[in-house]
Amino acid sequence: MNRDWIATARTLSEALPYLQRYSGAVVVVKFGGNAMGDDQAMAEFARDIVLMKQVGMNPVVCHGGGPMINELLGKLGIESRFVRGKRVTTKETVEVVEMVLSGLVNKRIVQAINDAGGRAVGISGKDDDMMVCEADDPELGFVGRPIEMNVQIIRDLYSAGMIPVIAPVATGMEDNETFNVNGDTAAGAIAGALRADRLLLLTDVAGVKDGSGEVVTQLHPDQVRAMIAEGTIAGGMIPKTETALKALDDGVRAVVILDGRVPNACLLELFTEHGAGSLIRSTEPRVKPRGLRQGDTGL
Repeated sequence: MNRDWIATARTLSEALPYLQRYSGAVVVVKFGGNAMGDDQAMAEFARDIVLMKQVGMNPVVCHGGGPMINELLGKLGIESRFVRGKRVTTKETVEVVEMVLSGLVNKRIVQAINDAGGRAVGISGKDDDMMVCEADDPELGFVGRPIEMNVQIIRDLYSAGMIPVIAPVATGMEDNETFNVNGDTAAGAIAGALRADRLLLLTDVAGVKDGSGEVVTQLHPDQVRAMIAEGTIAGGMIPKTETALKALDDGVRAVVILDGRVPNACLLELFTEHGAGSLIRSTEPRVKPRGLRQGDTGL
């Protein structure tokens, strides 16, 4: 008997408790970073999402697209400027942002999921007024902060067997302006409105690291706040952890910050005892039931 076949069968058997635990669960996945520009990584991500749907989960994909936006702006001779890590979005820039996110990037992800055997539908935060925003900061121009979420369209799609793929472009409260929304912020707002079981923030680092550079696998919100205050969490990890804390406040059961460059990162997190990256949750870990990661006691 081929040893690889035996190992595959054993892996599937060991995943059973996780498949049962996540049946019917809503999992919002923020996809972005370098993996978006790599065809193989895109295909692997798409297969993971299709598998999640196939085993009874309700995956919802929200994506970014910063590198692609920068590339097209450069070709058009439009300068990219950032304030505190966020893109300054002028009226001219927001048109390019919407074209890239709702068009090029969104449809590329949709096609990858469809090629993997899924049924993906691409939408943006403007569809059915799903995400309504106000200006986040006058200095940033047309960068939005979600203030009203209407997520019935997402529920309708996944209830019909579809996989929603959402571009973080939103409608304004006044004059129907178009707003660019940070991908992590959008994913957090969507997860909160859906009261998702999990929000997975795929990034280009292994997770939240402590003072010695080691990844912290489980965190309580109080620990996160303390690490931000003391400077252990810094730079680009601050907005990600702040998104996680806001999502927990809005009703998301747990948030995981993990490395999207790792093959099958979503499956490692959801279907193995060790998990992947840093899990942030409001409840303290309890005694681990057989077959589940510490603190995962069911829905």
